[in-house]
Amino acid sequence: MARVGIYGATGYTGIELLKLLFRHPEVEIAFATARSAAGQRLSEVFPIVSDLRLVAVEEVDPTGVDLVFTCLPHNTPELIPIVQRSLAAGAKVIDFSDTFRITDPDTYTARRGKPHPAPELLAIAVYGLPELHRERIRQGRLVANTGCYPLTAILPLVPLVRANLLADPTVIVDSKSGVSGAGRSLSLKTHFGETHETFSAYNVGRVHRHLAEMEQETGLHIIFAPHLLPVFRGILSTIYVNLKPDVDDTTLAAVYADAYSTEPFVHVLPAGRLPELRHVQHTNHVVIGYQMVEPGRAIVVAVVDNLVKGASGQAVQNMNLMLGFPETTGLPLM
Repeated sequence: MARVGIYGATGYTGIELLKLLFRHPEVEIAFATARSAAGQRLSEVFPIVSDLRLVAVEEVDPTGVDLVFTCLPHNTPELIPIVQRSLAAGAKVIDFSDTFRITDPDTYTARRGKPHPAPELLAIAVYGLPELHRERIRQGRLVANTGCYPLTAILPLVPLVRANLLADPTVIVDSKSGVSGAGRSLSLKTHFGETHETFSAYNVGRVHRHLAEMEQETGLHIIFAPHLLPVFRGILSTIYVNLKPDVDDTTLAAVYADAYSTEPFVHVLPAGRLPELRHVQHTNHVVIGYQMVEPGRAIVVAVVDNLVKGASGQAVQNMNLMLGFPETTGLPLM
């Protein structure tokens, strides 16, 4: 039985992670931290039947813990010391923020406007997308869990890149996310009155913080337009690609089958069938659909639950690899 800890257990991803770990047959929860709720039982904070006591970060001793999850917001000052202390104690780390996702320090500096705060950690971090980096994740001590938006761009595009099917290295990724993607902290843009019965784009162009990892993993130049949907969970990305003249539905079907037919959590629909959010909500699955719209042009659609495969479910998938469990353990299959 492996012992795991959670830093930031009362955010949306932290709670989703707890739900998955409570059902996991191979782990026990050594600790779960919270800020304002420290000292309370989990059942006092959420409608979850559990006597798990939430603790402050300062109370945690990671000695004897096999793996910790850091479910903390981007740019949290405590993150780097937590990761350093956990690794020094012998624990492996899965980080939910984007702190370790950009592998090149110069790219990090260019995208964030400042040097990486711990380049020695960046050097050992593995990008946590099992479908692309499974063997490296198995050996990793620090894994940077993939972003939810990037997941819906990387998995549909990488097979096309590897098969050399694209006629143009510039693609458009038009994504829509539920409000839970912004986290549980209060903000005006995610208030009910600001999201109900409306639909808005934000951070379009080259400014979104997730764009760098999309381009890193695909090698493409991506024009990214994220939108906020008036739903709680789920991401749907519509991707517009220019293909070489001889590419057709049969070609795409063969390429996607070669890439994902053995992947337990990636499903590719037949040509012309496009996925919906309800296909993946509350699951650890990605569903991909595609349609040729004219010779040389196709639309690819991918959907994911941003809290499960886009965050906590993917983290459990990575944990299973890192601790030597079967990859699907604790993650029900569709």
